[in-house]
Formats: sequence, structure tokens, C-alpha cells
Amino acid sequence: MAQLSAVLAIINPLSGTLSIAQKTRLRDTFLQRAEGMGFAPEAIFTDYPGHATELATAAVTRGVSRVLAVGGDGTINETARALRRSASVLGIVPMGSGNGLARHLGLPLHPLKAIDRALAGRPVVIDSGEINEHAFFCTAGLGFEAYVAHQFALQPVRGLPTYLRTAFRSFWSYQPDRYWIDGEERRLFSLSFANAGQFGNNAWVAPTANIADGKLEQCEIRPFPAQTGALLTWRLFNKSLNLSPYWQGRSVTKASVRVDLQTHRGPLLIHADGEPITIPDGQAEVRVLPGSLLVLL
Repeated sequence: MAQLSAVLAIINPLSGTLSIAQKTRLRDTFLQRAEGMGFAPEAIFTDYPGHATELATAAVTRGVSRVLAVGGDGTINETARALRRSASVLGIVPMGSGNGLARHLGLPLHPLKAIDRALAGRPVVIDSGEINEHAFFCTAGLGFEAYVAHQFALQPVRGLPTYLRTAFRSFWSYQPDRYWIDGEERRLFSLSFANAGQFGNNAWVAPTANIADGKLEQCEIRPFPAQTGALLTWRLFNKSLNLSPYWQGRSVTKASVRVDLQTHRGPLLIHADGEPITIPDGQAEVRVLPGSLLVLL
């Protein structure tokens, strides 16, 4: 008798707005549907930050063919980083605030539809990126977006309304900074390295980004008058930010970014897929890893 193909669902009990009871029912539905499609399924709830990476690493070692990340961008990042350069394929069941990778790939945002897609989907190769040792699959960045990520992480309630309020308050307190990018000094409002085109919630920082071209889009936003902020926000969600005279982008495979810690306000703040990270030495090395991840579409 042929051995059934193994599939694992890694579920973050804290992501999104569904209750634990609802996520338990979602888990049971996944197990039932996977069994009906001829898989040998398993589902595990995460218990702490980094647990998804541990579970996914063990799944790769065991030869699990499909690993579903059920949660927000952080859960997807934790799971995907363990699957890079392996034969195990990532399935995405988006349940977070932004769902950037799922939106870029055109995956269903409804959990049950996303589960069905992951169980029936075909593997497609995409790129990933690294900023220092931190993996990212959508975007990584510095400046305003990193500042917002760090402020958002301090909020007791997640979700899009909280993120928008945090971004609005941050806009009035944030000051652009000076960065040395590959040795060239620039004063910037924000600096993004985009594998996928958006942060999440259809906020497109790199409208022309190709997630499988072996490159990252280096997107720079120069300081702008405060009254221009509303127009730039409109362009961000209208997928036309690249038409602004304050935006500049180019394709890169790697980049080196540093700040002068003697004049910089505190350590260097960055983010990887929205997760806040602090770089004490002020130096960030960015690179693309072409064709490093299999995703179910």
C-alpha cells in the first residue's frame, strides 16, 4: 500500500480575530478535508514566538511534503524561513493584519478557501531575501516603515485600524534620516527592499516587483512636504507610488546600508515582513536568495 503524503498545518492561536474555538474548528475542518484528499494530516498550535520555525524545521527533516502556515505575516515568515532550499512546500492560510505575501500571490483571504487552495495547489518557485540574518519574503526596510513597525509592536491590540492609527501618529513625530547605501549618502524618509510588491493590505511600495526574478526592488522615498503625505498615501494604495517624484527605485541583488551611530537617534531600526528588529551596530546587509522557496498556488 502506498504511503500517504504528509501535510502539516502550523496554526498561530493569536493571529487575526478568530477565537480559539473558531480556530479549533478550522483545524478540525483542515484535518477532515486533508484526509478526504488522501493526505496524512497533522495540525499543531504554536505556543511561543519562534515555535513555527521549530515545527517547520522538524517537518522538513521528516520529509513532510506540504507545510501550511495558518496566521499572519509573522507566522508565515517563521514557517517559510525553515522551508527555504528544501523540498517541502509552503501553503499560506492568511489570518493576519496585512497578509502581504498572500495578497501579492493572489491567494484567497478566506481561511477555508485558502486551505482548499493549499491542499490542491501546485508548487511554484519564488525568491526570498535576507537583511542581516533575518529572512523576509515580502519586504524589509528602514526609516518610516521600520519606525511604524516598532511602534505597532507596542500596541495592545493588533489589526488594520490600530496600524493606521499608529502610522498616522508616527507620521507627525518621525524625522527622516541619513543613510549610506553602498557608500553613497542619502537623506530619506524610508528605504524598502521589496521581494513582493506590497507591505500588506494592498499598500504597494514596489508596484512592479516580480517575486521570482532573482532581484529585489530597492525603493527610496525622499523627504517631502507634510501636505504631500495624503497624496503619497493615496498612491501607495492606488498602486502608483512609483509615479511620484519623491519615489525612486531600482532592481538589486544586494545592498549595504549603514547609519552613523554618533548622529543617529539610537540604534538602527529595521523590519523584516513587518517584524521589528534592532541593529545595534547600525549596519544592514541585504541580499536576495533566488528561487529559494516553494509555495503552493
